[in-house]
Amino acid sequence: MSAEPQNIAIIGASGAIGSAFAKLLLGKYPNAGLHAFSRNGGSHIDYSREESFAAAADAASKDKPLDMVIVTNGMLHDGGIMPEKSFRELSAEKFQRVFEVNTITPALVAKYFLPKLNKSRPSRFAALSARVGSISDNRLGGWYAYRASKAALNMIIKNAAIEIRRRNRQAVIVGLHPGTVDGNLSKPFQGNVPDGKLFTPEYSAQKLLCVLENLTPDHSGKCFAWDGQEILP
Repeated sequence: MSAEPQNIAIIGASGAIGSAFAKLLLGKYPNAGLHAFSRNGGSHIDYSREESFAAAADAASKDKPLDMVIVTNGMLHDGGIMPEKSFRELSAEKFQRVFEVNTITPALVAKYFLPKLNKSRPSRFAALSARVGSISDNRLGGWYAYRASKAALNMIIKNAAIEIRRRNRQAVIVGLHPGTVDGNLSKPFQGNVPDGKLFTPEYSAQKLLCVLENLTPDHSGKCFAWDGQEILP
């Protein structure tokens, strides 16, 4: 276990998992600085403006570098946008919206927050991914935009880990799969979840934090599930 984090940023802190992470980290590390960014409440961030990402990163690292950054943004459905059961349901609108939330937003967070990571001690950057983003584990098909957006996110994480390692060898950059969490994202699909596999946001955040804090730079660039198991590309 590394030293306790002194400065933490959460992006997407108003969502179910993001707010659970904020409460968990506040309780576990009461002396750490905690910057909770979201579109609604907390420290405001405008995901439609790249300069807002830059300003957020500058604000969070103003007094000291960041020891932990957690990106919890994600979208599976939104209004008329639902996961596709067939390629006949594909549309440019769906792909653009889903990629905007699941891939582009975490990528822009990485662009501005990774340079702010602490270089003098271990630091961690994690973005919520999903098991369905694994190409090798895809046996059911469907959910084209969501699967593709998470697979793309996993590639961004891999690229970022390679690049950051050249100048910050103590950094850990990973994707995290939270399982099926009881929240707005999973509501329409909870009927298909096996008994005992629908997690509260608090349980998922607790498990993910345990996984994240026990990872080393050798794990950087990979994706891990809530139970610590690596998810293959």
